[in-house]
Amino acid sequence: MRFTQEVQWDWSDFAFAGVLLFGTGLAFELVAGRGGTTAYRLGVGMGLAAALLLVWVNAAVGIIGSEDNPANLLYGGVLLVAVVGAAVARLRAHGLARAMLAAALAQFLVPLLALLIWRPALDWGTVGVLGFNTIFVGLWLGAALLFRRANTTGSAPAHQLA
Repeated sequence: MRFTQEVQWDWSDFAFAGVLLFGTGLAFELVAGRGGTTAYRLGVGMGLAAALLLVWVNAAVGIIGSEDNPANLLYGGVLLVAVVGAAVARLRAHGLARAMLAAALAQFLVPLLALLIWRPALDWGTVGVLGFNTIFVGLWLGAALLFRRANTTGSAPAHQLA
């Protein structure tokens, strides 16, 4: 399907988008549906939104340069930190707050590592990457604050998944 000369999607692009959206929605239902406070559910939503947008933007156009720039692979580490942190926390609010804080730190470090490794020219494009990256740091921090709030208001999920 061709939207414009620049946007030419084939079946695999639609399949990727479908799996990404379905998987994010399913994860939200499984985790947020466990019970807990509104802050817990909002934290789940914000954390999943950060992950979804990070994957989508990176796959579509890339954050650091184009989508083909190898520096963008560093963002996989952010997702790994968030997923491993959530698993270690057993989806409890206190641990999820720490996991999201760690993801925010990882997100903050990615463009700095890319600057050290690939040494691009320092121009407005580089400043734009740092600014855009800050939006994701804010999303991860927002999720961390929501989980912290859920922990202080006594959010204990009703039952375990596994």
